Amino acid sequence: MKKFTLLTLGVILTAIPLLSNGQSFYSIRRERSLILSVGAGTSTYYGELKNQGDYLDARPTVNVGLQYFIHPNINLRSELNYFSLGGDDAKADPESGRKNRNLSFTSGNFELNVTGAVNLFPLGHRFYQRPGFNVYGFAGIGMMYMNPKAKYQGAKYALQPLQTEGVSYSRFQPVIPYGLGVKVKAGPFFNVAVEGGWRLTFTDYMDDASTVHQDKSTWTDPIRIALSDRRQEGNPTLSPYPVGTRRGNPDKNDGYFLLTLKVEFYLPTNFLIQNNRKLYNVKRKSYRR
Repeated sequence: MKKFTLLTLGVILTAIPLLSNGQSFYSIRRERSLILSVGAGTSTYYGELKNQGDYLDARPTVNVGLQYFIHPNINLRSELNYFSLGGDDAKADPESGRKNRNLSFTSGNFELNVTGAVNLFPLGHRFYQRPGFNVYGFAGIGMMYMNPKAKYQGAKYALQPLQTEGVSYSRFQPVIPYGLGVKVKAGPFFNVAVEGGWRLTFTDYMDDASTVHQDKSTWTDPIRIALSDRRQEGNPTLSPYPVGTRRGNPDKNDGYFLLTLKVEFYLPTNFLIQNNRKLYNVKRKSYRR
């Protein structure tokens, strides 16, 4: 939570100088094609350690991005997301049979993506003439960094180096983001948007569980052994899982969903160059085009 608070504060402090620049009557007359967005919301994990009836998780996500319109209905954008995921067999439904498995994980993740979005309604001739309400869909490509960890005897351990299933996998994974959103014009320079984005991944190890229990007779690391099979930790009367017993489901990759509330700001053309000159040397008119 401390990391999430610092990231949120960083995003806000980054945005304040940009949002305060160029708020005069004259600046509204300039065309603005580059849009800064900042947002926060919830992230939801889908995988072997997820209860089927739980549709949304209350785990934090924050993001910052830039977008640029290449057509009145189409824009390109790039975003950086931080999001938290987690799952716990101890909280599973009793009828699921997962409590004896007793696996758990948490993960702080980063994602950098590039997507294209198609808007239902086109922009006007000027950015401030855009529609008051719009619906859009988006899709693209991205790269995600994951780091699943588990808590054991009061300490947290990264699971990827331990190879709890005897499999070496990368913490960097490609993803395909896609989803839908709605946005509302909140002023000449601002939009407020609500967006739901799914992620198609190509890994089943976001939770470090995928295949079967391995033969641990040659393993020497006690932490690796303990976090590979936590059955007796949850119930000492049970025996360890036999070699080859199913530990996860390799037939379906893991995934995640980000639900975010965003504020979009149309950047002034000269936002990187601060000066005291007037933007226009024309007489102010009492009307807008």
